[in-house]
Amino acid sequence: MKLLLRWLAAAAAVAAATYFLPGIRLEGGIDQLLVVALILGLVNALVRPVLKWLSCGIIFLTLGLFLLVINAALLLFAAWISQRVGIGFYVDGFAPALIGSVIISLVSYLISLVFTDDR
Repeated sequence: MKLLLRWLAAAAAVAAATYFLPGIRLEGGIDQLLVVALILGLVNALVRPVLKWLSCGIIFLTLGLFLLVINAALLLFAAWISQRVGIGFYVDGFAPALIGSVIISLVSYLISLVFTDDR
């Protein structure tokens, strides 16, 4: 159940980013949005730890700000993968990816605060 809620929260966060940023577009319906959220979750689960490990020195020197660059790169990578599997998810460059990754992170965090289990 927790995994399903995280997936839906990621889908809502991607929807918010596509709504607020003209540089991020999704062509399709809710099913396309759910697949993009799944791709983004898999990219974050599989690629992000490797990138963080490889760039730990830069992350340390920039006091963690390089994590924003990693998140933007992962959003661009997720858009690239989405296009390769036939889903119309487009990110028009690094600046929209950077702002979009911040929006996705914030919306996901806020949704997770609402649905946290205090047990």
